[in-house]
Amino acid sequence: MFTSQTSSFQDSIDVEEKDDFDSEEMSGYNQRIQLNCYYTIYLYQGTRSEASGESEAWSQRRADSTTSQDDFSLTLIDSSLPSEAEPELRTYISRRLSKGALLGGMGNIATVELSIPEQAIGCYCCLLEQERSPEQPDADGNGHVICFMGGSEKGLNLYPFSTVAYRFLLELDKYVQGLHSSLQTSELQNLETEVRPYLSRWYEESVMHIHRVVQLVQSNISFLLHAALSHTHVEVHNSDEKTKTDVSRFIKAASLQGLSQQETTTSSLCKAISEDTQSDLIIDCSTSPPTFLNTVSNRFCDDWIQAFLNAAERCNPFLLRQILENFKLKAIQDMNSLKRFVRQAEMSHYALFRCYQFLQGCGNGDVLLQNARAEHNDLPEACSIITVLEEFLREPSQSQA
Repeated sequence: MFTSQTSSFQDSIDVEEKDDFDSEEMSGYNQRIQLNCYYTIYLYQGTRSEASGESEAWSQRRADSTTSQDDFSLTLIDSSLPSEAEPELRTYISRRLSKGALLGGMGNIATVELSIPEQAIGCYCCLLEQERSPEQPDADGNGHVICFMGGSEKGLNLYPFSTVAYRFLLELDKYVQGLHSSLQTSELQNLETEVRPYLSRWYEESVMHIHRVVQLVQSNISFLLHAALSHTHVEVHNSDEKTKTDVSRFIKAASLQGLSQQETTTSSLCKAISEDTQSDLIIDCSTSPPTFLNTVSNRFCDDWIQAFLNAAERCNPFLLRQILENFKLKAIQDMNSLKRFVRQAEMSHYALFRCYQFLQGCGNGDVLLQNARAEHNDLPEACSIITVLEEFLREPSQSQA
């Protein structure tokens, strides 16, 4: 049943075919991907704000790089874009602000055309409003507009208007919020020491962690995928903090937490697993490649290994994120199918058989039943069906053993 539905998955990960690279060309390609990301930060001021007490240098900056509208002005503070492309971005942001399309603290992603090699590029932009205080009543409506641009039109905008975009937006919003306290100083005197280094790391911190994890574990990625779906705790030994953080963020990105229709499912599942004898997945980084202990996988997770390896080989972290979200989407679709089959099986033995066939075919029966039991723990009839299905699935595996 899984194989009959893989064409949509294959379509979603198709990218432009590239000729084989030798090591030198691949290194250059990787460097180009790494460099083709940009950031820009603007000062946003409403018409009620007055530029009092500005230094001469800051006043000159405002005069040289400010776009003014009837009800606001937008002033360039810093940008890694080429000089000819930044005014085009500023014009685009001004249009968005004029239409009220930027809400405070909530970013969005769109494709913009700029005078850069990529021409069309995915652009994340977010308005960070300035904190209000009694001493600065005119600060109401002021703030900073922060923009991140990634790679190509198949970069940040690879997955618009989808759960993928929503989850990735939350990560970028969180990263931008981390800059909030650094933007409170007068005239951003900490631009070179805090703001610019932080903005320059957005790609490394918010995008590349999935790529680093796949590069680290290679074909063992299936163990991490299964751990994420089954809410298995993962421990990383003998590694630096960055690697531990990368793995933790990968597990969080690959999990279905927050996507379940039932709010209590995750907590119920975690409680059920804590009572189970399931062991933590351990990654020992003292060896190269890392050694894995207490590994568990299934056919569903194994089927996605090659897609992750291919995207990592092509040095495309945005595509890796798309594949990861496709993986979760397929898991959610299968969970919904199982719930439908379980409801039908309460009234029909034939539906029970269809449910058994589905679990055998999808290759993810252990995870689906684990989640189904947690979600239906207060429904006796459904729990009985799930128990029968667990026994049916256990018998073939025992006979093969």
